[in-house]
Amino acid sequence: VQLQASGGGLVQAGGSLRLSCAASGRTFSSYFMAWFRQAPGNKRLFVAAINWSEGNAYYVESVKGRFTISRDNAKNTVYLQMNSLKPEDTAVYYCALERSGTLNKVLNYAMDYWGKGTLVTVSS
Repeated sequence: VQLQASGGGLVQAGGSLRLSCAASGRTFSSYFMAWFRQAPGNKRLFVAAINWSEGNAYYVESVKGRFTISRDNAKNTVYLQMNSLKPEDTAVYYCALERSGTLNKVLNYAMDYWGKGTLVTVSS
């Protein structure tokens, strides 16, 4: 499985960006796709996840109400719509896939596939 993330860039505080992550290769009957982020000098942190078959979404508290994760089944693509961006959202954003559909594995970073990151910079 290959994951290709895109959509990062420079935006002013209060602005919006939409990240995309296209998956190619094997498919699975039930799996999670998720976004994580890593700010300079910090560890990688969970941001949001979506169960591909059910469409249930999960978020870290700090992005609830501002970020929306969604999927396009036909395109095998997951999106992260980020609104009301803050300087503290600045990070490299990574998409990842967990192939068994187990949320606990996602929350413990036990992902099976990772994409290369895309940089999001929010200026104040």
